[in-house]
Amino acid sequence: MSLVTTIKSNPKAKQFALTLIAPKRNPRPRLWVRWFLNPLKHKKGRGAKIRRNSRIDVFPWKKFEVGDLTTIESYCTINNGSGDVILGNKVRVGIGSVIIGPVKMGNGSGLGQHVFVSGFNHGYADGSKNSSDQPLDIRPTVIEEEAHIGANSVVLAGVTIGKRCQIGAGSVVTKDVPPFSIAVGNPARVIKQFNTITQKWESV
Repeated sequence: MSLVTTIKSNPKAKQFALTLIAPKRNPRPRLWVRWFLNPLKHKKGRGAKIRRNSRIDVFPWKKFEVGDLTTIESYCTINNGSGDVILGNKVRVGIGSVIIGPVKMGNGSGLGQHVFVSGFNHGYADGSKNSSDQPLDIRPTVIEEEAHIGANSVVLAGVTIGKRCQIGAGSVVTKDVPPFSIAVGNPARVIKQFNTITQKWESV
């Protein structure tokens, strides 16, 4: 039996290990984790840039991968505590954006400024309990390659935004958007799709 398996099977040992990694009431990895453990665990591609004044709250038990030539701009927050965060090559995460895993962004995709993308909701099925004391409703969110999300938009858990989509600024995306679509509004709806025959964006 491995050390990790032993710790996981013992509640007290597991709680002690978690406390070493992050304070109980503050879901942010301790300094030693950020400096020494995370660089060994997570992948950062060639030419990738993570601005120093971003908050990268990533833990060693889930993946955090940043592809080649990807940029995470200033004042962003990235958290993989509930699921992997995978950013492909040449991804741009705009100033002040928030990504909470599980989230996957394909090559060449991007977020504008102050975009919120999450892969979970707080559970609230039991009306007799505070939602913060209930299990998370985890549903991975996917932004496919070359799709771009406008500033101040929200992408909810479980949504897939297809290849080369354009999401208008301030949109709230509550359901899947098919590839090669333009969607806007709250809730976001598709207003145009790219016609491969005419090679034009056409209203739907």
